[in-house]
Amino acid sequence: MSELASLSGRIDVHHHVLPPALLAALDRHGIIDMAGGPVPKWNPRMSLGILEEHDIQTAITSVSAPGVRFAGGAEAASLARACNEFAADMAVRHPGRFGSFAILPMPFTAAACAEAVHALDVLKAAGVVLLGSVDGIFLGDPRFEELMAELDRRSAIVFIHPNLHPSSEQLGLDMPGFLMEFLCDTTRASLNLILTGTLERYPRIRWILAHAGGFLPYAAWRLSLANMMPKFAKQAPQGVLTYMRRFYFDTALSPSPYAMAALGQLVDHSHILFGSDFPFAPAPVTAMQVNGVETLSFWNAQQKTAVFRSNALALFPQFAKAHEAPAALATHHRQTLKQRLRGAVRLSVLNTVDRIRNR
Repeated sequence: MSELASLSGRIDVHHHVLPPALLAALDRHGIIDMAGGPVPKWNPRMSLGILEEHDIQTAITSVSAPGVRFAGGAEAASLARACNEFAADMAVRHPGRFGSFAILPMPFTAAACAEAVHALDVLKAAGVVLLGSVDGIFLGDPRFEELMAELDRRSAIVFIHPNLHPSSEQLGLDMPGFLMEFLCDTTRASLNLILTGTLERYPRIRWILAHAGGFLPYAAWRLSLANMMPKFAKQAPQGVLTYMRRFYFDTALSPSPYAMAALGQLVDHSHILFGSDFPFAPAPVTAMQVNGVETLSFWNAQQKTAVFRSNALALFPQFAKAHEAPAALATHHRQTLKQRLRGAVRLSVLNTVDRIRNR
């Protein structure tokens, strides 16, 4: 019996690796912690152990913050390549157990495009991981337009992982950055993708937000007030909530009744995916998270199975078993002509109201 066939298996979409090249680069640059926490001990055997312990068939791996930017321009590109080749080799060595989100040398757009093409076309990565911000530049910034177009052409899956924005590091709060500031980075990046029109222009990209989307679900109604502002109504013509509901959300460090109840009110259940954040969330915390999903009183057994496996298979059908038929993904489109005409009328009204209000 093959290694894959013997498992019933969950799918973990938020599982980190620390390749030797990354550890060596962190050491060269004197970086001893990551987002306010120590660099965890990790090797592939540790990940395989967690997978076996918690009936996880497949972990889709990624490099966490600070990504590879700390290494500088040319070195960042070569470090990204080394990390992606390491992750691809893990997947080959352990068939069906690992996929990978390729790290890109952001914010260097040309190099990021080249690495995305190589990772998706040659290394067969499951998608790419982008940090919410790099060098203080958030996703949705115009300088990343070429990369967005490249990812859209490939209908790529993009996992958004938070970073520490310079403003977060300057607050002077005596708490590790991952505790709260990570959530700010994800929320800012995802909202910026909506309000800059990136999600409207590139509807074929599938986005997964780490940590249940930060504060996005909780603040969704307030953020949707941008619909009343002409500038943003033009960039997000289908309405802010429409674009929010296109995101997928993982449960990493968030499988509490409070977070999942709010998330479930915003998005279709099929958009909620299991994530562990291992090894930054160590083995005991991973166990707590699995138990957290299993014991949610407002999800039935079928809904829990969907979060643990079938929702992810719709995005990653390559990990399905022979008897499984992953659900088809909804197709997102730009506005139709009819919608554009309606939007033009609505925008005209908003502009009139805005002028009257600002007299």
